[in-house]
Amino acid sequence: MSPNTPVETALSATNLFTGRDVAAILRESGWPYAEQDMGADAPLQAWLTRAADLLGPHAADRAALAELLGLIFRYDALALLQNATHQAVLAREGAREVIRELANRILDGGDVNSDRFKEIIDGMKAALPYRGRSLFFPIRLALAGRIGEGELDRVILLLDSAASLGFAVPVKGTRQRILEFCAAFD
Repeated sequence: MSPNTPVETALSATNLFTGRDVAAILRESGWPYAEQDMGADAPLQAWLTRAADLLGPHAADRAALAELLGLIFRYDALALLQNATHQAVLAREGAREVIRELANRILDGGDVNSDRFKEIIDGMKAALPYRGRSLFFPIRLALAGRIGEGELDRVILLLDSAASLGFAVPVKGTRQRILEFCAAFD
Protein backbone atom coordinates (compact mmCIF):
# COMPACT_ATOMS: atom_id res chain seq x y z
CA MET A 1 0.00 0.00 0.00
CA SER A 2 1.21 3.45 -0.82
CA PRO A 3 1.22 6.04 1.99
CA ASN A 4 -0.36 8.44 -0.51
CA THR A 5 -3.46 6.34 -1.01
CA PRO A 6 -6.46 6.91 1.26
CA VAL A 7 -7.40 3.48 2.51
CA GLU A 8 -9.42 2.19 5.43
CA THR A 9 -8.29 -1.42 5.20
CA ALA A 10 -6.04 -3.21 7.66
CA LEU A 11 -2.56 -1.80 7.85
CA SER A 12 0.64 -3.69 8.44
CA ALA A 13 1.43 -1.57 11.53
CA THR A 14 0.17 -2.76 14.87
CA ASN A 15 -2.73 -0.86 16.37
CA LEU A 16 -2.28 -0.40 20.10
CA PHE A 17 -5.50 1.58 20.56
CA THR A 18 -9.26 1.11 20.82
CA GLY A 19 -12.24 3.41 20.76
CA ARG A 20 -11.98 3.60 24.56
CA ASP A 21 -8.49 5.07 24.24
CA VAL A 22 -9.79 7.65 21.78
CA ALA A 23 -12.68 8.51 24.13
CA ALA A 24 -10.27 8.94 27.06
CA ILE A 25 -8.04 11.26 25.02
CA LEU A 26 -11.05 13.31 23.95
CA ARG A 27 -12.22 13.71 27.56
CA GLU A 28 -8.72 14.63 28.76
CA SER A 29 -8.34 17.16 25.95
CA GLY A 30 -11.68 18.85 26.57
CA TRP A 31 -13.35 17.52 23.42
CA PRO A 32 -16.03 15.24 24.89
CA TYR A 33 -19.34 14.60 23.32
CA ALA A 34 -21.65 17.42 24.32
CA GLU A 35 -24.02 16.73 27.19
CA GLN A 36 -24.28 12.99 26.68
CA ASP A 37 -22.81 9.78 27.93
CA MET A 38 -20.14 8.78 25.42
CA GLY A 39 -20.89 5.11 26.02
CA ALA A 40 -24.57 5.32 25.12
CA ASP A 41 -24.39 6.91 21.67
CA ALA A 42 -24.01 4.37 18.82
CA PRO A 43 -22.84 6.84 16.10
CA LEU A 44 -20.25 8.23 18.49
CA GLN A 45 -19.07 4.75 19.45
CA ALA A 46 -18.72 3.87 15.77
CA TRP A 47 -16.69 7.04 15.17
CA LEU A 48 -14.43 6.38 18.17
CA THR A 49 -13.74 2.84 16.94
CA ARG A 50 -13.11 4.07 13.41
CA ALA A 51 -10.75 6.78 14.70
CA ALA A 52 -8.79 4.17 16.62
CA ASP A 53 -8.71 1.86 13.59
CA LEU A 54 -7.57 4.58 11.19
CA LEU A 55 -5.16 6.52 13.40
CA GLY A 56 -3.97 3.86 15.86
CA PRO A 57 -1.58 2.09 13.46
CA HIS A 58 0.13 5.45 12.82
CA ALA A 59 0.61 6.32 16.48
CA ALA A 60 3.60 4.89 18.30
CA ASP A 61 2.19 5.97 21.65
CA ARG A 62 -0.74 7.72 23.28
CA ALA A 63 0.80 11.18 22.80
CA ALA A 64 1.11 10.56 19.06
CA LEU A 65 -2.54 9.45 18.90
CA ALA A 66 -3.59 12.57 20.82
CA GLU A 67 -1.63 14.71 18.35
CA LEU A 68 -3.42 13.14 15.38
CA LEU A 69 -6.79 13.55 17.09
CA GLY A 70 -5.91 17.17 17.80
CA LEU A 71 -5.78 17.80 14.05
CA ILE A 72 -9.48 16.92 13.90
CA PHE A 73 -10.49 19.31 16.69
CA ARG A 74 -8.13 22.24 16.11
CA TYR A 75 -7.97 24.05 12.79
CA ASP A 76 -6.98 27.66 12.11
CA ALA A 77 -6.12 28.40 8.48
CA LEU A 78 -4.62 31.83 9.26
CA ALA A 79 -2.23 30.30 11.80
CA LEU A 80 -1.30 27.53 9.35
CA LEU A 81 -0.37 30.06 6.69
CA GLN A 82 1.94 31.94 9.06
CA ASN A 83 4.23 28.91 9.38
CA ALA A 84 7.35 29.27 7.18
CA THR A 85 7.41 25.56 6.28
CA HIS A 86 3.79 25.70 5.17
CA GLN A 87 4.49 28.85 3.16
CA ALA A 88 7.34 27.04 1.39
CA VAL A 89 5.01 24.17 0.42
CA LEU A 90 2.42 26.58 -0.92
CA ALA A 91 5.06 28.56 -2.85
CA ARG A 92 6.03 25.49 -4.89
CA GLU A 93 4.98 25.21 -8.48
CA GLY A 94 1.43 23.96 -8.83
CA ALA A 95 0.38 24.35 -5.19
CA ARG A 96 -2.26 26.98 -6.00
CA GLU A 97 -3.61 24.79 -8.81
CA VAL A 98 -3.83 21.83 -6.44
CA ILE A 99 -5.70 23.90 -3.83
CA ARG A 100 -8.07 25.34 -6.44
CA GLU A 101 -8.84 21.89 -7.87
CA LEU A 102 -9.30 20.43 -4.38
CA ALA A 103 -11.68 23.23 -3.41
CA ASN A 104 -13.78 22.77 -6.55
CA ARG A 105 -14.04 19.02 -6.00
CA ILE A 106 -14.91 19.29 -2.31
CA LEU A 107 -17.48 22.02 -2.86
CA ASP A 108 -19.10 20.09 -5.73
CA GLY A 109 -20.03 17.10 -3.59
CA GLY A 110 -21.05 15.77 -0.23
CA ASP A 111 -19.10 14.51 2.74
CA VAL A 112 -15.59 13.24 2.20
CA ASN A 113 -15.43 9.58 3.14
CA SER A 114 -12.94 6.99 1.90
CA ASP A 115 -14.64 6.45 -1.47
CA ARG A 116 -15.16 10.17 -2.08
CA PHE A 117 -11.56 10.99 -1.11
CA LYS A 118 -10.27 8.37 -3.52
CA GLU A 119 -12.55 9.84 -6.22
CA ILE A 120 -11.23 13.35 -5.50
CA ILE A 121 -7.59 12.21 -5.61
CA ASP A 122 -8.08 10.18 -8.80
CA GLY A 123 -9.84 13.11 -10.44
CA MET A 124 -7.09 15.49 -9.42
CA LYS A 125 -4.42 13.14 -10.75
CA ALA A 126 -6.27 13.04 -14.08
CA ALA A 127 -6.70 16.82 -14.20
CA LEU A 128 -3.29 17.95 -12.93
CA PRO A 129 0.30 17.03 -13.78
CA TYR A 130 1.38 16.89 -10.13
CA ARG A 131 2.12 13.75 -8.15
CA GLY A 132 3.56 12.73 -4.80
CA ARG A 133 4.37 15.53 -2.40
CA SER A 134 3.52 18.21 -4.97
CA LEU A 135 -0.06 16.94 -4.91
CA PHE A 136 -0.49 15.57 -1.40
CA PHE A 137 1.29 18.15 0.77
CA PRO A 138 -1.05 21.02 -0.24
CA ILE A 139 -4.09 18.73 0.15
CA ARG A 140 -3.01 17.57 3.60
CA LEU A 141 -2.12 21.08 4.70
CA ALA A 142 -5.45 22.52 3.57
CA LEU A 143 -7.58 19.78 5.13
CA ALA A 144 -5.59 18.17 7.96
CA GLY A 145 -3.67 21.31 8.89
CA ARG A 146 -0.24 19.77 8.54
CA ILE A 147 2.09 18.47 5.86
CA GLY A 148 3.18 14.88 6.13
CA GLU A 149 2.44 11.37 5.03
CA GLY A 150 -0.55 9.02 4.77
CA GLU A 151 -1.60 9.22 8.41
CA LEU A 152 -2.96 12.68 7.56
CA ASP A 153 -5.21 11.17 4.89
CA ARG A 154 -6.83 9.18 7.67
CA VAL A 155 -7.39 12.38 9.66
CA ILE A 156 -9.15 13.80 6.58
CA LEU A 157 -11.38 10.71 6.41
CA LEU A 158 -12.61 11.39 9.96
CA LEU A 159 -13.44 15.10 9.57
CA ASP A 160 -16.93 15.09 8.09
CA SER A 161 -18.19 12.26 10.25
CA ALA A 162 -16.80 14.02 13.35
CA ALA A 163 -18.39 17.31 12.27
CA SER A 164 -21.80 15.62 12.26
CA LEU A 165 -21.44 14.53 15.90
CA GLY A 166 -22.13 16.72 18.90
CA PHE A 167 -18.66 17.28 20.29
CA ALA A 168 -18.21 20.03 22.88
CA VAL A 169 -15.80 21.70 20.46
CA PRO A 170 -17.37 21.87 16.99
CA VAL A 171 -15.32 20.08 14.35
CA LYS A 172 -14.73 21.87 11.07
CA GLY A 173 -15.56 19.51 8.20
CA THR A 174 -13.80 19.44 4.85
CA ARG A 175 -16.07 22.04 3.23
CA GLN A 176 -15.61 24.49 6.08
CA ARG A 177 -11.84 23.89 6.16
CA ILE A 178 -11.32 24.39 2.44
CA LEU A 179 -13.41 27.58 2.48
CA GLU A 180 -11.45 28.92 5.45
CA PHE A 181 -8.14 27.90 3.90
CA CYS A 182 -8.92 29.51 0.53
CA ALA A 183 -10.09 32.73 2.18
CA ALA A 184 -6.88 32.91 4.24
CA PHE A 185 -4.67 31.86 1.32
CA ASP A 186 -5.77 34.69 -1.00
